[in-house]
Amino acid sequence: MYTTLIRNIPSITTRMVRLMNLSKLSLPNKVTLPLPTIDGISSRALSCSSFVRSKEMFTITYEVGDDGEKHTVLAKDGDNLLDIVINNDVDIDGFGACEGTLACSTCHVIFTDEDFAKLDEEATDEELDMLDLAFGLTDNSRLGCQVCMSKDLDGITVKVPAGVNDQR
Repeated sequence: MYTTLIRNIPSITTRMVRLMNLSKLSLPNKVTLPLPTIDGISSRALSCSSFVRSKEMFTITYEVGDDGEKHTVLAKDGDNLLDIVINNDVDIDGFGACEGTLACSTCHVIFTDEDFAKLDEEATDEELDMLDLAFGLTDNSRLGCQVCMSKDLDGITVKVPAGVNDQR
C-alpha cells in the first residue's frame, strides 16, 4: 500500500505543475453559455414555482366558540381545514393538538346541512371513532384534519365548538 502511494506522488506533483502552467494562459475566468431559446416560451414558463403559486385560492370562515368570533381566511385547493388554521395563524385554543395524525378530536368542526352535503368524501371509521370523543358532537361534525378544501367548499362557514375534549 505504501509503495503505491510513493509511486503516485511524482505523478500528482507533475499534474499540479501542468495546471499551474495552464493558469498562466490568458483564459477568461467566467464562461457564459447561451441557453437555447424556444419560440413562444419564456424561461418563466419552465419554472416550477409558477405551478406552485398557481393553485386556486378559496375563502373559509371559522366561527369560534359560543360568542361566534369569526375568522375569514384564504385557503389553497387541497389543504385540509386544520392546515388552513395553522397556515393563517388563526388563534383557536387547543385546535389540532395531534397535528393532524388522527389521534385526537381537537380539530372538530361543525358544518351547516347545506355545506355538509358538499363534502366529497364520507368520514372513515377511524375518523368516526375519534369524533365519538369530540365535544359538542352533531350529525354534521367532521375532523378538520380530514376535510380538504375544494372549489365546492369556497365561501363556507364552519363552527368550532367552544370546548375541547382531548383524550390523547
